[in-house]
Amino acid sequence: MPPTHADASALRPVSARSALLGLLMSAEVPTLSARELVAGGRLVGFSETTVRVALSRMVAADDLVRTADGRYRLSERLSHRQRRQEAAIHVQAGAWDGDWDMVVVTATGRSAADRASLRATLTELRLAELREGVWIRPANLDLEWSDDLAGLGERLTMRPTTDPAELAGRLWDLAGWADRARELLAATETDDPVLRFTACATSVRHLLADPVLPDELLPADWPGAALRKAHLDYKDWLIETRQALTESPGSQPPRRP
Repeated sequence: MPPTHADASALRPVSARSALLGLLMSAEVPTLSARELVAGGRLVGFSETTVRVALSRMVAADDLVRTADGRYRLSERLSHRQRRQEAAIHVQAGAWDGDWDMVVVTATGRSAADRASLRATLTELRLAELREGVWIRPANLDLEWSDDLAGLGERLTMRPTTDPAELAGRLWDLAGWADRARELLAATETDDPVLRFTACATSVRHLLADPVLPDELLPADWPGAALRKAHLDYKDWLIETRQALTESPGSQPPRRP
């Protein structure tokens, strides 16, 4: 069961930049005005001056693009991150028949940067490294295999001879992931808007590391679905609150769900 209190010490403070990125990545529209971002920033503890300074710096750093009508949108680089986050939150696992996906890396002579990029790509696909160059996961996800991967190795289907649940436990730190997810769930129950925003922003990153395994391979009371729901509930509340504060700057934010 999750703890009944929020542990603020377990959460790293969110910077103004991270808060503004979170507001834009959670928005129901592709662009927000400075007024909307100021209202959202105020909700999570940042003054108007701090928000406007951060916006200027983020445009200069190519984090944001200022449109012709004075609104702000994510740069293409961060739009890619937004799509990854949305996929992590809305991931759909299919039925599992016991098969596992396997990628065996066969390309040689690659630079360290290329090897690191491949590792990041395979991790993003939620595969785990069984041994150097051999990556596997249960075949319960419809993975998007890029053309770049095709020339680097072989994609195979296999079934382990060992207990698949025991194998999954060796490939992923399931207990550690679940414990952290429960901490974040507890923090989302707070009425402190800053702590709640921090917990939900951290939850997105944590969901990216969810292996999304078949139920048969997961420990009891796995909190993945609950953490996704908590994040989606918060996202809806954040949109409603930002809109209310933009329209009436002196108003009180709506009660959390």
